[in-house]
Amino acid sequence: MTTKSHISAILKTLPDKSGVYQYIDKQKSIIYVGKAKNLKKRVSSYFNKKQTNNKLCVLVNKIVDIKYIVVDNEYEALLLENNLIKEYQPKYNVLLKDDKTYPWIVIPKEDFPRILTTRKKNFPNALYFGPYSSVKTMNLIIEIIRELYPIRTCNLLLSPENIAKGKYKVCLDYHIKKCEGPCVGYQSKEEYQKNIEQAIHIIEGNIKDVLKELESEMFAYSKAMEFEKANEIKIKLDLLKNYQSRSTVVNPNIHNVDVFGIAEDNNTAYISYFKVMNGAIIQSQYLEIKKRLQENSKELLEWGVIELRKISQSKTQEIILPFHLEFNIENVKISCPKRGDKFQLLQLAQRNALAYKQNIQLKKTILEGNRSRIHVLENMQKDLMLPVLPTHIECFDNSNLQGAYAVSAMVCFRNAKPSPKEYRHFTIKTLTQANDYASLQEVLHRRYSRLIQEKIPLPHMILVDGGKGQVSAAYETLKQLGIENQIGLFGIAERLEEIFRPNDPLPLYINKKSETQKVLQHLRDEAHRFGLKHHRQLRSKSTFKTDLTQIKGIGEKTARKLLKAFRSIEKIKQTPLEELSEIIGKSKAENVYNYYRSSKPQNEESRLK
Repeated sequence: MTTKSHISAILKTLPDKSGVYQYIDKQKSIIYVGKAKNLKKRVSSYFNKKQTNNKLCVLVNKIVDIKYIVVDNEYEALLLENNLIKEYQPKYNVLLKDDKTYPWIVIPKEDFPRILTTRKKNFPNALYFGPYSSVKTMNLIIEIIRELYPIRTCNLLLSPENIAKGKYKVCLDYHIKKCEGPCVGYQSKEEYQKNIEQAIHIIEGNIKDVLKELESEMFAYSKAMEFEKANEIKIKLDLLKNYQSRSTVVNPNIHNVDVFGIAEDNNTAYISYFKVMNGAIIQSQYLEIKKRLQENSKELLEWGVIELRKISQSKTQEIILPFHLEFNIENVKISCPKRGDKFQLLQLAQRNALAYKQNIQLKKTILEGNRSRIHVLENMQKDLMLPVLPTHIECFDNSNLQGAYAVSAMVCFRNAKPSPKEYRHFTIKTLTQANDYASLQEVLHRRYSRLIQEKIPLPHMILVDGGKGQVSAAYETLKQLGIENQIGLFGIAERLEEIFRPNDPLPLYINKKSETQKVLQHLRDEAHRFGLKHHRQLRSKSTFKTDLTQIKGIGEKTARKLLKAFRSIEKIKQTPLEELSEIIGKSKAENVYNYYRSSKPQNEESRLK
């Protein structure tokens, strides 16, 4: 019998009932698992119509056999489909991207149970609560519980026999009133268990019940004139109410509800899940589902609902969704609100699904960017014949104006990207006239002698703005410091964008459009921009000094006072003597007033000439 006739025979015998179908290929591997409200209609649709989707065409062509399992309803079919996909991992099914191990709160089955956290369910017969997508939220709950109740944190085996034998002694927690000493029999098992039960209520979000019980205890102590104990309970009440107010997001009457949101792109669905108790979100979870065969939003959300409820072990009796699904869960109400507090919760879930999607996409972009930068660095290492990846590069550029205001700038690139925090300015100290080579040598010596002295890691590469002369001058300085073999040194000549290295009269041949050339040009241009900015600031500052401070009796402090009062030199020139006197005194004011009045005609004459 041919494959086609075999498939036709199966299609004719399929039942009109809910169930799960499995497609099998030549290697007898399950390549797809699906669920259906009506097996006959659903499975036949793959073969009775022309498929427009390429992936579906490939899938149908690979099918050599079909198996199916009949169930009572579509919800059971969905559960079975979920289990089979997890077991067989079929090639063409949606891929659940939830490989993280989320933390749980666990209460082991012990005579005096502890409250612990775990990422693996290693405790037999223990109570597990979670999982928690946020470790911070989980730790906050445990912190609140330990503030409210003296629950032990030790690892002692507190069996009745060990306590009776007096094996243990109280620890620091007992002395600071964080534990009541069950290890030595100071606290009964019944009293300790009552604290654990109230802690479980808080973990489950049933804070109302705990508040009622604490309030009744407080009033009982107050009635019995035990005001210190009543005050202790009041402190606990305030702490718990504060925690409740921070957790409440909608109407506190919304109780025991699961809320789901969904966001999509072309290849993936992102599901958000909130568990709400008494108007507070006590648990949140996220799921990423990879699309395989153009699954629609309803199918993807069905998957998300089943998977996330299974992970969180949810038994809520109401589910809030952005749209109706094609199945019902026994004793569970499914609603799609359009207004009110439940709609606000749904909108919050939708916003979180969108935020989760954007976060995942941003991480992918960053990872791709990192991979791209590593590729660039590998090319640079190859093109420049460096022994290591140049992840740390420093570039130097000099600026001066006819020998005056000589400065140098250093920029730093980390992983082929600017690192502005590590940029440095240098004012040339040893020269009085223009000398580009000597300026470069002074700055390099100052920079790297300090790094050596302070034992700071040296860069993998240095780039200087200039040709053979600048590279030779820089090499001499590195040689004096004994680091010429530890750092790659290169120069970039501006006219032809040629790259030079020490002891080589010919430039390196590098493709002018290569990534290496672009990074080197970016380094040079950034150093030039940064140095020019500092150079202009220095000139501007100096210009200010030569204008105001050359007046007799006017120092920098007085000049700053004048500028602060009048904002500009032009305004100072036009200000009457009386106003100047109020700011800097009569004697200095006369000097400023007379200086600008006497120098004005002379300045105008010089401009006319």
